[in-house]
Amino acid sequence: MTTMTENAARYREFKMPDVGEGLTEAEILKWYVQPGDTVTDGQVVCEVETAKAAVELPIPYDGVVHKLNFDEGVTVDVGTSIITIDVAPGSGNDAPPAEAAEATAPAAVTAPAESVAPAAPAEDEAPKGRQPVLVGYGVSEASTKRRPRKGGAQVPEQAPAEALRAVQTELNGQPPAPARPLAKPPVRKLAKDLGIDLATVVPTGPDGIVTREDVHAAVAPVVEDAPVSRETTPAPAAPVQGDARETRIPVKGVRKATAQAMIGSAFTAPHVTEFVTVDVTRTMKLVEELKSDKEMAGLRVNPLLLIAKALLVAIKRNPDVNASWDEANQEIVLKHYVNLGIAAATPRGLIVPNIKDAHDKTLPQLAQSLGELVSTAREGKTSPAAMSGGTVTITNVGVFGVDTGTPILNPGESAILAIGAIKLQPWVHKGKVKPRQVTTLALSFDHRLVDGELGSKVLADVAAILEQPKRLITWA
Repeated sequence: MTTMTENAARYREFKMPDVGEGLTEAEILKWYVQPGDTVTDGQVVCEVETAKAAVELPIPYDGVVHKLNFDEGVTVDVGTSIITIDVAPGSGNDAPPAEAAEATAPAAVTAPAESVAPAAPAEDEAPKGRQPVLVGYGVSEASTKRRPRKGGAQVPEQAPAEALRAVQTELNGQPPAPARPLAKPPVRKLAKDLGIDLATVVPTGPDGIVTREDVHAAVAPVVEDAPVSRETTPAPAAPVQGDARETRIPVKGVRKATAQAMIGSAFTAPHVTEFVTVDVTRTMKLVEELKSDKEMAGLRVNPLLLIAKALLVAIKRNPDVNASWDEANQEIVLKHYVNLGIAAATPRGLIVPNIKDAHDKTLPQLAQSLGELVSTAREGKTSPAAMSGGTVTITNVGVFGVDTGTPILNPGESAILAIGAIKLQPWVHKGKVKPRQVTTLALSFDHRLVDGELGSKVLADVAAILEQPKRLITWA
C-alpha cells in the first residue's frame, strides 16, 4: 500500500523563485515543457518576466512533468508552485500528495475529533531538497496554500464549530484559513489587473466559481434598463477593450516597476535640472578617428562612449556628486565607485542596466561593456543584478531627435545626465559664425545631496570635455 509520505517523496513542487531583488511576482511568458516530458537537473522549463527582466528558470531535479499549474500569461506570486514533477515515475500512486489529501480529507473531517489520530503534514516528511532561486539555492519553504475544493463531502451543519476547528487544526497543523473565492488563474489575473478584490465579486459560475463576466460586471455594472445575458456575453481578449474608441492595457512587468520607481523618485527626491548647450564638433571628429584605431577594432565607437567617459572624469573631479540618501539612518552615503547606468528602451519597456565599476575601465573596456549592455537589453536578457546598484545614469533622448529633457532620477541615485540630439547649427567659432555640431545636455540631481554649485560644476566639466576632448587626458 502506497503511503502519503511515499507520494510526497515522489512528487516535487517547483515554486516561483525568489530573485533576491525585492520582487514579489512574475508572469509566465512561455513553457518549454509539457506534461509527460522528461526533465533533467538544470534544464530550463519556462521563461518568466519579473518587474525587471525576463529570466529562464531551470528545474533543480530529474523526473517527468506531471502538471503545469499555471498557463502562459498568468502572473504568479513568488513561492507559489508552478509545476509538479514526478521524480520517481512508475512507482506508487499516480496522484500527488496534495491531490490525495484533498480526496480523503472530506471523510476525515466528518469524523469525531476523538477518532482522528494526530499526523504531521506530508510536507514535513518529504525530503526538503533544493529550493529554486535564480542565483543558487536555499530559500526556506513557504507554507502551501490550496484553493477550496469545488465539491466533495460537506461538514454537517449540526457539527459544533469548536469541534470542527479542533479537527482541522489537528489534521493540518494550523487553524483553517478563511475561504478563498473560487476562480481560475486567468480570472484571478484579470481581477488583479483591473484592481478588483475577488472577495467582493458575486459569482455566477457553477459551484460558485467567479467568471470573467463577473469581474467585468464588478468594474462596470450592467445597466438595468438594458440587461445583457452573462451566458451570451463573450469574454474580452487581452488587452481589455472598453469600447471601439478606447483600449485598456494592463500595467504589469517592467512598465509597472518603472511607473512605481518614477513616482517614488519624483515625490521623494527634490529634483533640480540644469542645461548647457555645447559645441561637440571636436568630439565628433575624435569619434571618427577612434573608429579606425586598431585598439578599438571590433568595438562600437559612438558619441555616447565619449560622453560616458566625460561624465566619469567629471565625477572624479567632483566626487561628492556620486552619493545616495539613506532616509532610515539620516545619512549621506558617498560612493567610492561608479556603477554607470544606461537607460535603454526595450520592447518590454524602459530598463536601466549599469556598468559595474565603470570608473576603473579604460576606453576600450568601456566600449566593450557598453556594447554588451545594449545587445543584452535588446535581446531581453538583462538580469536583475545588472539593473541594481547603479549610482549615476545617462539617458540618450537625442536618438529620438529630441533636443533635451528633464530626466527623473533613477531611485537611489544622485544624478542623471540627458543627452540631446547632435545637430549642425550656426555657432560662433573663433569670432566667426560657422556650422558646428551642437547638442544640449541636461543634468538632473537630488538637491538633498547636490547643491547648485556642485551640480553646475559637474555639468560644466562634462561640457568642457566634449568641447575639448583632449581634457580626457589632461583631467584624467
